[in-house]
Amino acid sequence: QVRLVESGGGLVQAGGSLRLSCVASGGTFSSYSMGWFRQAPDKEREFVAAISWSFGRTYYADSVRGRFTISRDNDKNTVHLQMNSLKPEDTAVYYCAALFTSSGRLTQATDYVNWGQGTQVTVSS
Repeated sequence: QVRLVESGGGLVQAGGSLRLSCVASGGTFSSYSMGWFRQAPDKEREFVAAISWSFGRTYYADSVRGRFTISRDNDKNTVHLQMNSLKPEDTAVYYCAALFTSSGRLTQATDYVNWGQGTQVTVSS
């Protein structure tokens, strides 16, 4: 089991930027595909972005493509989510998740086993 700890959330005005980080421990980080999901009040958890364990292929939800960038640093066991041009509808708790190699679908929350505790992102209009 890999342990995940997110950081970097906060309050930002619309149009601003935030960078979320997720540090993993307890596993071989380079063997995990990593994903970011978010959950707004009274809504289901939704896929935001993912990066594969091999070749670092990236995947994005249509709602964030072109504004968010996911990246990973295997030397530091860290995955980042750079969020630019933030909108009020981006307000949610953001969760980091890990999926061992290609053992599931990177865009499906139900396929991920390891989750962080979440970090709140609030975008004011």
